[in-house]
Amino acid sequence: MSAKKREEDVPPLFDTKAAKGRAAHRLLCLTIVVGIVLIWVYRLGHIPGAERPGRYAWVGVFVSEVLFGLYWVITQAGRWLVVYRYPFRNRLSSTRYKDKLPGVDVFVCTADPTLEPPMLVINTVLSVMSYNYPPEKLGVYLSDDGCSELTFYALLEASNFSKYWIPFCKKYDVEPRAPEVYFAQSSPPHESDFGQEWSRIKTMYEDMKRRIESAGAKGCVPQEIKNQHKGFLEWNSRITKQDHQSIVQILIDGWNPQATDIDRNRLPTLVYLSREKRPGWTHNFKAGSMNSLIRVSSEISNAPIILNLDCDMYSNDPGAIQDALCFFLDEKQGQQISYVQYPQRYRNVTKNDIYANVSCATFQIELAGLDGFGGALYIGTGCFHRRESLLGKVYSKDHRLELNSVEDNVKGRTVEELEAASKPLADCRYEDGTLWGKEMGLVYGYPVEDIVTGLTIQCRGWKPVYYNPSKNAFLGVGSTTLDIALIQFKRWSEGMFQIFFSKYCPFIYGHGKIRFGAQMGYCIYLLWALVSLPTLCYAVVPALCLLHDVPLFPKVSSWWFIPFAYVFTAKTAYSLVEDLTCGDTLRGWWNMQRMWLFRRTTSYFFAFIDTISKHLGLSETSFALTAKVVDDEVRKRYEKEIIEFGSSSIVHLMIGTLALLNLFSCGYGVKNVVLSGPEALAVFAPQVIVSGLIVMVNYPVYEAFFIRRDKGSMPSSVMFKSVAIASVACLVPIY
Repeated sequence: MSAKKREEDVPPLFDTKAAKGRAAHRLLCLTIVVGIVLIWVYRLGHIPGAERPGRYAWVGVFVSEVLFGLYWVITQAGRWLVVYRYPFRNRLSSTRYKDKLPGVDVFVCTADPTLEPPMLVINTVLSVMSYNYPPEKLGVYLSDDGCSELTFYALLEASNFSKYWIPFCKKYDVEPRAPEVYFAQSSPPHESDFGQEWSRIKTMYEDMKRRIESAGAKGCVPQEIKNQHKGFLEWNSRITKQDHQSIVQILIDGWNPQATDIDRNRLPTLVYLSREKRPGWTHNFKAGSMNSLIRVSSEISNAPIILNLDCDMYSNDPGAIQDALCFFLDEKQGQQISYVQYPQRYRNVTKNDIYANVSCATFQIELAGLDGFGGALYIGTGCFHRRESLLGKVYSKDHRLELNSVEDNVKGRTVEELEAASKPLADCRYEDGTLWGKEMGLVYGYPVEDIVTGLTIQCRGWKPVYYNPSKNAFLGVGSTTLDIALIQFKRWSEGMFQIFFSKYCPFIYGHGKIRFGAQMGYCIYLLWALVSLPTLCYAVVPALCLLHDVPLFPKVSSWWFIPFAYVFTAKTAYSLVEDLTCGDTLRGWWNMQRMWLFRRTTSYFFAFIDTISKHLGLSETSFALTAKVVDDEVRKRYEKEIIEFGSSSIVHLMIGTLALLNLFSCGYGVKNVVLSGPEALAVFAPQVIVSGLIVMVNYPVYEAFFIRRDKGSMPSSVMFKSVAIASVACLVPIY
C-alpha cells in the first residue's frame, strides 16, 4: 500500500463545517447595503443651500453615515465565510498517536504582584500543571516581569502543593483544577475517602494561601523560608523592578526520577523566569517577556507546541491540550497550522454582562468568520502555538511537525547547568542586533503585538485556527468597573489603530499573502478608533440641531424616510437575533449597546487622538495594566449589575455630558412636537428618536447623577461640570 493511500485511510482529527443560514445572511446584507446607498443618495441630493442653517451639520452627518456604512460592510464581509471546528479528541488515544504526543510548554505571564496577586497567578499555574497529559512532556514557565520575591515564593509554595493537588485532581477527576475556584464552587462530599481527602487538600491550600498572603502583607519573605531555597539568593537590596539581572530557577526538574508527587508519579517541569531589565533598555512589555520565554524554554525543554496564558486565565478543561493537538497532528491539514486560538472567556461575568465582557456574537460568529478566510486572530492568551512558526520559519508543503525528544535536550545536564545556560538568553543585550522582535518571536513596537504577530505568521504561509469549544477551555477575570473596561479598550483600540497606519496594515503587508476577506476582517478591529468620529457626530449633531429646530432627516411622510427606517430596523433586529441566538439575554444585548456607545465616545475617541498625536510626534504610547482585584463594595455592586462610576475621570465627564445633552434635546423635541402638532412630528420625529434612544441607553448615567448615593455613583464635581458643558453646548449656533 502506497504512503499516499495509507494517509488517505487515516481518519481526520478534526472537522470543519460552514455555518448555517449564510444565504439568508447575505440576502439581508444586500438589502441593507441598498438602503445605505439610498441614504447616501438622499444626503447628496438634499444638501441645504448656503443661506439655510445646518449646511455644515448636514455634511457632517453625511460623512458619518458614509463611515458607518463602510464600516458595517467591513464587519459583514468578515462574516461571509463563518466556519466551526470540531476536534476528535478520542482519536488521539489510538496507538498511532498515543506514543507520539509532542511536548508542550506552557507560558504564564505576570507583571505586577499588586495588580496581579500571587495567589491569582499560582492558581493559573496549578491548573495547567494538572492537565491530563503525560507530565514528562509538560513544562510550565512563569515569567515574572515584576521580579517579585513574593511571586517567586508563591511559585515555590505551589511547587510543593502540586505534589498533593495533581494526584488529587487526577484520582477524583475534579474540575476546575484551579484550587481557589474549585473549593469555592464545591462542598465537602459525603463519601468517606473522598470527603477526607477533600478536607485535607483544602486545609493544605488554605494554609499555603495564609502563608503567601501573610508574606505579602509584611512586604517580605521570612528569612527562615529564604534559607530553604537557593533561588532567594538572586534578590538583594539593590534589585528593583526596573533594574535587575536575569533570574532563571527550575523549581521542578521533570526529568529527575526523584521529582514525583505523593503517589510516585512524575511531575511536570516548573520554571521561574524574570528577564533582565536595566535603565535605558527597552523591555517591550509582554512581547519581550514572551520572546525571552521562547528562548529560555528552548534550552530547558524545547517543546514543539507552546501554550501562552495571561496570569488570571486558568485552565477550565484538563483535556484542552488534546483538542489543540487534533489540529496540529491531523495528517492532511495539520502541518500548515501555526496556532490554535481559543476565545477569551471570563468566570466572573454577571447574568446580563453589565460591561459586555463576553461579546457573544464576537466570539461565536465574528472571529469564526475570520477563521473561514484563514485569518484567525491571535489575541495574546489562550493560544497554542507551533514553536517553529513563532521562530520565523516560512511554511513549506513538505514540512512535518518535529516531535523532538525533550529528554535528549536535558540528558546529562544538571539543573544548575540548565539555569546557567538559560540566563544569558533572557539578558537585555541578547536581542541586540538580532531578528528578535522583527522576524522572530512576537513583533515589537505595538501595544497589541499579538495581532501583528498573528498577521506576520499568516503572511509566511501558515494557517491559524479559531476553536470555540462548548466547554470553556480557559476562564479569566473580566472587568468589574467601568474605568477598567474602558482603559482596556482604549489600549487595545489605540494599538490596533497604530497598526492600520503602519507597514503592517493588512491591505499593504497582507496584499497577495492572505485573502482579501481576512484583510477586511482584521480591519473590523483596526478601525475601532476611527469609528469613534461618526459616533460622536451622531451623538452630538442631531441633538444640537433639534434644539435649534434644524431638521436633518426626511419627513416621516416622505419616501426617502423608508431607507433610514429600514436600515436602522434591519440592523437592530439582526443584531438582537444574532446575540440571542448566541446565548445572550435581551438585557445583555441592551448592555452591549450601551457599552458600544461608551467605548466609541471615550476609549476609541481618546485612542484616535493619541494615535494622531503620536504620529505628529506629540506623545508616546504608554502601557497601562489593569487591576485584577477590587474591594468588597465594588464587587457587590458588580454582582448586582450596578455600573461603577465613582471617579472624576475625563471619561466619566464625557459620558455624562453627552447623556445630559441628549436629555435636554429629547425633552425639548418632545415639547416641540406636542405643542406644534403633526407637522412638527413629521419633520422632527427622527431626531427625537435618535436622542430618545441615546437617553434610554444612558439611563444608568442619570441614575448615577440624580438617584444613587453610593460610592459608585457619579461624583458631584462631574455632574456640575457635565451640566455646565451641556448647557453651553445648547447655545452653540448651527451652521
